[in-house]
Amino acid sequence: MQISTLEAIEILGTIAFAISGSFAAMQKRLDPFGVLIIAFVTSIGGGTVRDLLLGDTPVAWMRDVNYCLLILLTSVATIFFKTHIKKFKVTLFLFDSLGLGLFTMLGIQKGIVFGLSPGICIALGTITGCFGGIIRDTLLNTIPLIFKREVYATACILGGVLYYALLYFNLKDDVAQIAVMAFIFALRIVVVRYKLTLPRFGF
Repeated sequence: MQISTLEAIEILGTIAFAISGSFAAMQKRLDPFGVLIIAFVTSIGGGTVRDLLLGDTPVAWMRDVNYCLLILLTSVATIFFKTHIKKFKVTLFLFDSLGLGLFTMLGIQKGIVFGLSPGICIALGTITGCFGGIIRDTLLNTIPLIFKREVYATACILGGVLYYALLYFNLKDDVAQIAVMAFIFALRIVVVRYKLTLPRFGF
């Protein structure tokens, strides 16, 4: 069975965010059921909001139960392997950054399928990439990263702009997608490594 580029992106993004959600839940010392719930909402939260905005219902994970099984298996595997991973925070960050890039591209492609303008497609990509993390952090009583000074949603937006710029210069679509996902992942690492932040505005 052949898997399309978009299907591969969705599978990898689902795994990355399921691991991210599982580690975030384990940091808060939740029980296995709590870990599964957090992994689930992290993986499907952004896509659910996106599909509801597009009127594409039932939403994707309801149409294909395999994604639910994938999240279940990933979260169970993460729980079993947690004893072999000492740096929870680093692991959570890496998989969250990877999922951000993958799901941002997925959201952009979904907007293109619906024939929407580039600006709206980038917005959908940002929603797909960020909203699972927002729901995760809210349930864990943590201030979501998107509301902090750290570059998070901005990385999605810049990635979306880069994608359309690469297409404008006639780069192949598959190559452009990979370049954008790598860019978002690398940008998050650079931003955190060098403690770069967006300016605050206040009185």
